[in-house]
Amino acid sequence: MSVSVLVVQNTSYGGPGRLGAWLGAAGLELEVLRPYAGEELPSGLGGRPLLVLGGGFLPDDDARAPWLAATRRLVAQALADGTPMLGICLGGQMLAQVAGGTVRASYGEPEYGSTAIHLRPEAVDDPLLAGLGETVPAIERHVDAITRLPAGAVWLASGDSCPYQAFRVGERAWGVQFHPEAEARNISAWDRTWLTAQGIDRDLLHARAVADEEAAVATWSVFAERFAGVCRSAGRARRP
Repeated sequence: MSVSVLVVQNTSYGGPGRLGAWLGAAGLELEVLRPYAGEELPSGLGGRPLLVLGGGFLPDDDARAPWLAATRRLVAQALADGTPMLGICLGGQMLAQVAGGTVRASYGEPEYGSTAIHLRPEAVDDPLLAGLGETVPAIERHVDAITRLPAGAVWLASGDSCPYQAFRVGERAWGVQFHPEAEARNISAWDRTWLTAQGIDRDLLHARAVADEEAAVATWSVFAERFAGVCRSAGRARRP
């Protein structure tokens, strides 16, 4: 029996990508909602796990993205109910903020392209990250950052420039700063002119991501399969 997962997509270009394919192969059915295009978010999860994707907003940037308030309410419900949740980039920052942490705009060093993610000792028994290796690659694209994790959160992974790369709140809610769904080919579509103005060579970013692609797939496909397993287990526990 498949498990339906509510997916909040925040931009036209920020879909679930290969993460969606991996989750689907692992038995999850993704219900992708696009509130930026006018699709209405539900008032509650109805027992469904939650996946909140990235986007160029702060978690409380309601003036530019008025649906974020409804998204925060869904995140709060997932935390209150112990419903499985995964937040990516903006979604991870939102999880941190809703749970009591702090996010700051344009903070620290921006990260673009394939980045080294260092798993911390706390990840040794984490249901999603255990045993995936000490350092693994993932694509990043962010300028805002989490500056303080919520009280009681488990800090799972760090980076050379941005410390809070992965964390868990409670038993079933994960946030990551990086993009496990992004492929090397995505970088080819990034705005070359804008990157050049920032002193960033898009071709170099792309080549580095291509070199890291095999290791990224090996890591994040397992991560996705494990999250699917958490979702399936939670669904079985809810059934009478």
